[in-house]
Amino acid sequence: MLASNTMEEKQFNPLSGKGNAGILAPLVKTIWAGWKTVALCTLVFMILGLVAALTMRRTYAVSTVMVPQVGSGQSSLNGLASLAGFDLGTSPASDLSPITYPQIVSSVPFRLELMHTPLHYAKADTTVSLLDYARDYAKPSVTDVLKEYTIGLPGLIINALRGEKAPLVLPEGEEKEGPRPLLLSRDEQKMLPRIERMVSLSVDARNGFITMWVSGIEPIQTAELAMAAQRLLQDAITRFRTEKAQAELEYVQARYDEVKAEANNYQGQLATIRDRSQNLATTRSRIEMERIQFKYNVVNSIYMEMAQQLEQAKMQVKKDTPSFTIIQPVTVPDKPSNSRSKTLIIWTVVGFLIGCVIVLSKASILPRIKKAFS
Repeated sequence: MLASNTMEEKQFNPLSGKGNAGILAPLVKTIWAGWKTVALCTLVFMILGLVAALTMRRTYAVSTVMVPQVGSGQSSLNGLASLAGFDLGTSPASDLSPITYPQIVSSVPFRLELMHTPLHYAKADTTVSLLDYARDYAKPSVTDVLKEYTIGLPGLIINALRGEKAPLVLPEGEEKEGPRPLLLSRDEQKMLPRIERMVSLSVDARNGFITMWVSGIEPIQTAELAMAAQRLLQDAITRFRTEKAQAELEYVQARYDEVKAEANNYQGQLATIRDRSQNLATTRSRIEMERIQFKYNVVNSIYMEMAQQLEQAKMQVKKDTPSFTIIQPVTVPDKPSNSRSKTLIIWTVVGFLIGCVIVLSKASILPRIKKAFS
């Protein structure tokens, strides 16, 4: 019995090297033996974290929640519900799928228009766009400089060897109908990834909400950027949903204007003939007046029909135009979203872990190297 107890104590002894606790004991002893290396590494990373915390750009975050409502009174929650696997049976076939909303936000035209939207900055006396602020006002942070001359150093060398390329220019010529390809400047190309990180959108199919997150460098600027992104998204959704009805309205409007001008022309001719033949009625003038009267009656009937179609087309555009219910409006943030203290703590912890890894690596690798060369 005494031997059995002795064996159990030996099996679970933390210093014996066996069991879970026994595995940690040698590691702790090794790290404690190299505490100077751990402390030095932690101190170095703490200083780097302090520099990064003091020089980092303060960022602010804003979120807004909205639900688009189609003009007929049916909510686009039908499309959201279909994403979650529920078919409510009330969503029109031509309704824009909510799954495309994040694609709209990440599209190049959306980001281009957003980067050229004027905003208020504390450093500028007037409103400045994101592109102009990044080019003329913003100063690179210490982190940006370190990234540029460490990670981005190969790219800088390659660009220097290649030389500066001439900017591309679209060929000039006759104006052709249809869209033209987008040609971005170098500053715009550099700004596109930053815009994508600043504005994001998610669709909650379960609860039926569309949430937009926007980040910026100043409270007012961030709120204005969120409002601009929200407005651009609403305009894009409205344009996509009313595109077919708007095209039909433009066609009907053009045809209506033509028929109206033709009816007014015949009406003027009738008035001229009647005034001319008022004192002298002849068979020729009567026949001519009857012929023009017949044409006027035909055109006038078409004109009345086109007037009805025009009103119907206008009603269809209004019917397809969505309204937006803002569940959570944009508010000006009062606190930054990033914390200097968290940055310092993260750098310190990383330094401590790296120091521990260095000490453990030396303890396990160096003896093997010495043994291999001995």
